Amino acid sequence: MLSGEKVLVTGAAGQIGFPLARYLERDNEVWGLARFGDAATLARVEAAGITAYRCDLGEPDLGGLPDDFTYVLHLAALTSGEDYDRAMTVNAEGTGLLLQHCRRAKAALVMSTHSVYRPHEDPWHAFVESDPLGINTSASPIYSVSKIAQEGVARYCAKAFDLPVVIARMNVSFGPNGGLPVTHMASVAAGTPITTKWDPCPYSPIFEDDINEQAAALVEAAGVPATVVNWGGDEAVTVQEWAAYMGELAGRDVRVVVQERQGSLRGLIADVSRRRSLTGPCKVGWRDGLKRTWEARHGDAPATKKEDQCSRR
Repeated sequence: MLSGEKVLVTGAAGQIGFPLARYLERDNEVWGLARFGDAATLARVEAAGITAYRCDLGEPDLGGLPDDFTYVLHLAALTSGEDYDRAMTVNAEGTGLLLQHCRRAKAALVMSTHSVYRPHEDPWHAFVESDPLGINTSASPIYSVSKIAQEGVARYCAKAFDLPVVIARMNVSFGPNGGLPVTHMASVAAGTPITTKWDPCPYSPIFEDDINEQAAALVEAAGVPATVVNWGGDEAVTVQEWAAYMGELAGRDVRVVVQERQGSLRGLIADVSRRRSLTGPCKVGWRDGLKRTWEARHGDAPATKKEDQCSRR
């Protein structure tokens, strides 16, 4: 657990970054770097006690950003679009300039993605950190190629600045603040089909609380050369499985439509042995995480209401 530190979280307005920055703010001085495209987003971050610093890593102005952070958690990224040059500028060059500015830190975590792995024919293949990398269309193609470049820059910075770095390849994150399962959850709530790219389509989902609690152990495992670790949950779950469970929470049938996407990862299961050796096991199972997320976003599930009624008899 980080305590009494001066921490920079980039992407602090994002799906993972905001809950993480808010969690760390309890025991640390936390700065949040983001573009802050609207006043409401900025106000939300500042209301959480986080010092906001407006910055676009495509054209970074770091002159007003302190350089005495003890830990850096770099989550900001360009994730979509068709502009490869800008993706390289933001995700690769931006990472280098940020780590150069913060090279006095004790350590830095650079968030990468499971999408850097080369697609495998077996959907149940559990990717280990040493597996081949390659471009795929699971996410935007600019995302996977620029994140591979980002990893190279981060590895260089670790050695060039003697800055301990951990590169964390995030699988599928979710919680009340968003994520792929939450996108599917919105479809269930609206009564529309869930679309996915393969049958089966397995992932290693990890809940927001586990991300927040594991971040300290991961950044403390940073090294020179950089440490690389898969960051995902302990359970392999298919879209089809979590869709069925969402149907139970909603009290309705759910339809899953498969639209095959050639060139994409057929499965996104992470071998999390290395992560478990650093953080221990996850504390929140995927069903519990989905139920808590559903109730936070849509109210009590029908099953929960029925259980409450029975308990009062």
